[in-house]
Amino acid sequence: MGNSIDFGGRPIHFIGIGGIGMSGLAYVLARRGLPVSGSDLRSTNITQKLAAEGAHIFLKQDASNLEYFQHHLSGHSTPQVICSTAIGKTNGELAAALELGCPIFHRSDVLAALISEYSSIGVAGTHGKTTTSSAIGYMLVAAGVDPTIVVGGEVTAWDGNARVGNSEYFVAEVDESDGSIVKHSPKIGVITNIELDHPDHYKNLEEVIDVFTIFKQQCQITIGSVDCTIVRERIKPTISYSVEPGQAADYTASDINYHSAGTSAQIYEYGKLLGTLELGVLGKHNLSNALATISVGRKIGLDFPSISAGLATFDGAKRRFELRGYQNSITFIDDYAHHPSEILVTLSAARLRVGAERRVVAIFQPHRYSRTLEFLAEFAQSFKDADLVIITDIYSAGETNTGAISGEKVVAEIGHHHPNVCYQPTLEAVSQYLTQNLQQGDICLCLGAGNLNQIIPNLVDFYRTSTSNSKKTETVV
Repeated sequence: MGNSIDFGGRPIHFIGIGGIGMSGLAYVLARRGLPVSGSDLRSTNITQKLAAEGAHIFLKQDASNLEYFQHHLSGHSTPQVICSTAIGKTNGELAAALELGCPIFHRSDVLAALISEYSSIGVAGTHGKTTTSSAIGYMLVAAGVDPTIVVGGEVTAWDGNARVGNSEYFVAEVDESDGSIVKHSPKIGVITNIELDHPDHYKNLEEVIDVFTIFKQQCQITIGSVDCTIVRERIKPTISYSVEPGQAADYTASDINYHSAGTSAQIYEYGKLLGTLELGVLGKHNLSNALATISVGRKIGLDFPSISAGLATFDGAKRRFELRGYQNSITFIDDYAHHPSEILVTLSAARLRVGAERRVVAIFQPHRYSRTLEFLAEFAQSFKDADLVIITDIYSAGETNTGAISGEKVVAEIGHHHPNVCYQPTLEAVSQYLTQNLQQGDICLCLGAGNLNQIIPNLVDFYRTSTSNSKKTETVV
């Protein structure tokens, strides 16, 4: 794959254009007026939005898609073709592009080219990068800075995962999962934390640290959380932040109050009080993300009142503790948490929200066989804040099942540490179980990076109907 993509007018074709990482880039390029096309397996709100911006969408991934360009290219014989790591060499459309001699690029090449054009802010880290990049983008929009934004989640404020602005600033989520983070050289790099999360790509934690080290060296300024030992001792960021007492960080918080509606804290910059921060998002991890955002805002010259006013109304990205419904006094939450550390903080936030008197019901769909096997012991101890734990079969994400790990084994390991865990293998089984076992006052969390969240609308409808029928019965009686 090459690394010198042409933004001068040559057509750009995305294989898998509907993916969360690919679609944001396609949106930015389409808004620039470039000839953008792409293929995906089905029509979604994302592909429909791209089509509305002028992108030509093929609802199949097939070699015949490339025939379109033989009749519709002006001044070029072939398009530039963009792939993600998910597109393998056996993909027929990619094979046809190679045979035609199309320039082939990884999605990270497109992102790297965009980053190089702006005063860019690249947000990296094992956990929290989507929320933090979204918060930074939101803060800049609220302050009137008008940034361009590409993040790995959908944000209501700009109705998607990308936004095109007219200022010099570009906010990007940069991903370490496939090692492509080393291609990026933003002016400001943010590193939220570093753990091993992708054992399908990295042999060990040292390999992960190596790519973050390269990323740090390529940034003009690095902002990092020194609450993470690896960031503190191995990365040594230019500007540091911390929510833990006793850390000698540049940006800190005191008088912290974590409560059911959010968080409040006093914020300090190099030991001097900036003011009070009020957040509507829950938990220590979101206060940490907010400190990263404040650090960026101050570095580019925003005053604290503008920063705090923006953060006060930020409600996160979709699938990050996203409220999906409230019926029969049951709260339905969708969260992307798929790593043990993420599950811990998400369930802690849920416990903050409901207190000790109401039940936290956690439904977890393990994501990837490699990750589930690598972190089985950690997963087993991640559910302490849940009253009831339900585990499904493992979502493969394209990996081959070697038989070394299964949903039943995950349940058995969790059972050594938790008194109330059960196995419901399929989405249908989970739905059926929840219609029979949820209680008024429960907070029901669907956790994972797979397709578990597909059950939420039907559950909300079930409890809406059951509540309505109950009221009708009461009226008749």
